[in-house]
Amino acid sequence: MKINILSALLVLFVSCKGTSQEKEVATKTEAGDKKEFAIQKTNTEWKKELTDAEYYVLREAATENPFTSELLKNNEKGTYVCAACATPLFKSYTKFDSGTGWPSFYEEIEGNVAYDVDYKIGYKRTEEHCATCGGHLGHVFEDGPEPTGLRHCINGVALDFVPAE
Repeated sequence: MKINILSALLVLFVSCKGTSQEKEVATKTEAGDKKEFAIQKTNTEWKKELTDAEYYVLREAATENPFTSELLKNNEKGTYVCAACATPLFKSYTKFDSGTGWPSFYEEIEGNVAYDVDYKIGYKRTEEHCATCGGHLGHVFEDGPEPTGLRHCINGVALDFVPAE
């Protein structure tokens, strides 16, 4: 009896998903489409240039643990750039505290962030990556603040911060 109840609860828990995941932001590119980027390097070259954590997130599309990024509480003025190629991705004035444990932004620097469709957890999500080197950044959801209503949920290890002068 306990096994049946436990099994039913497990199935119920696994089948639940947040409403922020239901909306489909990415419509232009389907998963699996091969993209060419301005910066092309081998895995060996990336491993020489990036830390283990940066490589794991940027090149293997991993997710860092929540609430571990040094950039999470950063409130300085400046620009967040790709940790792999220094492409400017987000302005500090678009950053907000989403409470999710990852740096969040309501707007990207147009043209510098590219999108793809991701089915890695069983349903469609919008993945974000650097438009210059293809490095995985995180995902974008439609549950953010005005003026865009978007929440760019970004792995902090995928970013470097450049303070304003």
